[in-house]
Amino acid sequence: MSQLRLEELSAATIVAVNTLGLKPGQEQFITPVSYAAAAAVTPVDSAWQRVVVSDDEVVGFIHANFDPDAIQEEFRAALWRINVDADEQGKGVGTFAVSALLDEARTRGVGRLTVLWEPGEDGPEEFFLHMGFQPVGETPYGEIIGAIELGSPA
Repeated sequence: MSQLRLEELSAATIVAVNTLGLKPGQEQFITPVSYAAAAAVTPVDSAWQRVVVSDDEVVGFIHANFDPDAIQEEFRAALWRINVDADEQGKGVGTFAVSALLDEARTRGVGRLTVLWEPGEDGPEEFFLHMGFQPVGETPYGEIIGAIELGSPA
């Protein structure tokens, strides 16, 4: 695989993001219910959205939220979505994207980053655990709340 790079989500890349493929069974794990509910009241300027590009082709997308004033702690600094094209999964694209997000969170002085996932076969749990997230709770909808500690905020 060629060198991966991040770019901000733009009008030029959004169509490619919307056409990223999924492996069979993954569609049920896109955007947990809690995130969909929180999105209705989340300020747009708190979003951090990037595409992962390889050889000028969009191969992944990551969306995080940084809102220190969010009422629910799990939404203050959170990974909201990560999608890697089905053909590129297992090649380091997701690891690259989440590592970049962790660097961004540290730069912002964030001490803890969270993620929600729905448990189940073919779900993202194994990936999040591999990245260092640990289950710390559950939402009323049955989603797992995972967190990774980044150290003391600056």
